[in-house]
Amino acid sequence: MRKKYNDKSRTKSAKWRNLAFLAIAELLAMALWFSASAVLPQLKTEWSLTDSQQGWMTMSVQIGFVVGALASAIFDLSDRINSSRLIAASALAGALCNAVIPIVDADPAIALLLRFMTGITLAGVYPPGIKILATWFSQYRGFAIGTLVGAVTLGSALPHLFNALPLLGADGMPPWRAVLYAASACALAAAFIALALVRSGPLLAQSAPFDWRFAFRSFRHKPARLANFGYLGHMWELYAMWAWTPLFLIASYQAAGLSMEAARLAGFGVIAIGVLGCILAGLLSDRIGRTAITIASLIISGLCALVSGLLFGSPFALTAVCLLWGFAVVADSAQFSTAVTELSDSRYVGTALTIQTSAGFLLTLISIQLVPLFIDLLGWEYVFLILVPGPIFGIWSMLRLRLLPEARRMASGRR
Repeated sequence: MRKKYNDKSRTKSAKWRNLAFLAIAELLAMALWFSASAVLPQLKTEWSLTDSQQGWMTMSVQIGFVVGALASAIFDLSDRINSSRLIAASALAGALCNAVIPIVDADPAIALLLRFMTGITLAGVYPPGIKILATWFSQYRGFAIGTLVGAVTLGSALPHLFNALPLLGADGMPPWRAVLYAASACALAAAFIALALVRSGPLLAQSAPFDWRFAFRSFRHKPARLANFGYLGHMWELYAMWAWTPLFLIASYQAAGLSMEAARLAGFGVIAIGVLGCILAGLLSDRIGRTAITIASLIISGLCALVSGLLFGSPFALTAVCLLWGFAVVADSAQFSTAVTELSDSRYVGTALTIQTSAGFLLTLISIQLVPLFIDLLGWEYVFLILVPGPIFGIWSMLRLRLLPEARRMASGRR
């Protein structure tokens, strides 16, 4: 009896330990994502980038992620390769691709290619991390995955923090090369942590036979399809908001004659505050239900997209609304992923998560590119209205999922 109790205690301790180490690894690895986007003001000056080229600095990573995720989904890599090793190898490769840009003093074309390759590597970092947590947590899974996505969110914001603080004794704008080196150093640390300290848990399903067709079944199974549709509505808004809101704040602060350092810190805060949203939504979704929390988050973020542009001339009020937006816009992200782990075949959870994220990031290519196109037509005051259809579609999808009997498989029957 005592041995059984000790085994249970060790398992409980191990799952929280793995959550902590995995969250740290994901936080550090995801510093690669916006490392070039954060230094666009410097790159624009040094490389004379056009508005379109600035957009591609972010979109190249998205495209790479989609390509990597689709390849992983088709070949079931997330379900056939040890997840911690996959994360470690991917983080190491991403660190190298990112660091090569300043090492070889790349021109814009080479930089875009290397950013594309960085995106491919990140497809081996994020979805496998969610799969690992699904092998440790059946209860509190929403909180666990919410914590992980919160770490991803903070990691995505790190380059904006690096760019807001003086590095290497520089005055004014930090040198962009230092920001990229710092992001690569973070990813190297992530690779070590994932390899040495992260393991899959006792809920790991049996090894899945190779089946390339499963990559597309998530959109044929109605409950999983609706969860994926909700995720697509969420993703239409999320990365366009993350990519352009920091520049939106810089433009607002600049127009008001305020400090650029304050504007860049505000941009970091708008993304980083999503950590709190992810953790709180994870806690509440396990107690209230996945659909209830995702719908509430989509309503709040959609309303912020509606009103934020109207505050362009009032930087402090704009910052407050953008902080609320940053809190809500990513709060539901983990719950769409958690729903897929609960609604899909347990043998192919990694593949289901990968196809979900690849479809979502493919959609972001459109919304990210639309924002700079519509800035010229509508101005900053109205440009974010093009993001509002995403939350509306997400709300509709989750309301439909809530009505299905299969929805009771989520959040221990709380839907």
